Amino acid sequence: MNPFEMLKDLGSLKEQLQKAQEELSTIRVTGTSGGNMVAVTLNGKFEMVDIQLDPICVDNRDVPMLQDLIRSAHHAAIEKAQEAIKGRLGPMVGGLNIPGLNV
Repeated sequence: MNPFEMLKDLGSLKEQLQKAQEELSTIRVTGTSGGNMVAVTLNGKFEMVDIQLDPICVDNRDVPMLQDLIRSAHHAAIEKAQEAIKGRLGPMVGGLNIPGLNV
């Protein structure tokens, strides 16, 4: 292959990766647990951007239950984020090995 064509392809790949990064920051997904008592919202970079707690689940006597609900909601949000990323960026990043994202 012509080295100049490879450089051209690398430039195109760099543009696609920049676009993908921008797309990831716009994705918002929410995972819930405990019958929607706990809701965790993540962006496409798996950063937690919001957490909502129903006041009924805030009981000083049962903090471990609340911790479990938060972990569960966070896990549900991660799964939704992975699916959203696959849906939006799957064709663009197909064939690339991205940890946590089996495209």
